[in-house]
Amino acid sequence: MSRKEIGERGDIYARITERIVADLEKGVRPWIQPWSAANATGRITRPLRHTGAPYSGMNVLLLWSEAMARGFASPTWMTFKQAAELGGHVRKGESGSIVIYASRFTKTETDAHGGEVERDIPFLKTYRVFNVDQIEGLPANFYLPPPPVLDPMARIEHADWFFAHTGAV
Repeated sequence: MSRKEIGERGDIYARITERIVADLEKGVRPWIQPWSAANATGRITRPLRHTGAPYSGMNVLLLWSEAMARGFASPTWMTFKQAAELGGHVRKGESGSIVIYASRFTKTETDAHGGEVERDIPFLKTYRVFNVDQIEGLPANFYLPPPPVLDPMARIEHADWFFAHTGAV
């Protein structure tokens, strides 16, 4: 393990905190879901893995913050290796965004009386992902245009028809 990797892992909490504080100082509340064009240029989904599964926990905040700061329109993220496996390549000069993986493993140890005791050991791992906007050569389904931004005040014809026919006063 290189010194750089040790440093990256050792200060992940500090870096996440610094990112959130920087967003707050800019007036951005990173925990607010950016569902409308008013606060995130139309992005309306949680960050997604290349499989379509949504990220969860702290990664949602980290990737929303990165996407807004760097102007990414796509909600999809993947590792360098995943991009290569799908036939794509990360454009030269692009930098990845850090996400975290938290889990635990069980270790069996011998206690003072010679008996075996299982102990859960939590761990935190970081890795870098790239937004689809940073990757070329992926299958076409990764580059679908974003859905149109709808006017929240526009009337919905079929909803108006439904409510008009309920008989409610």
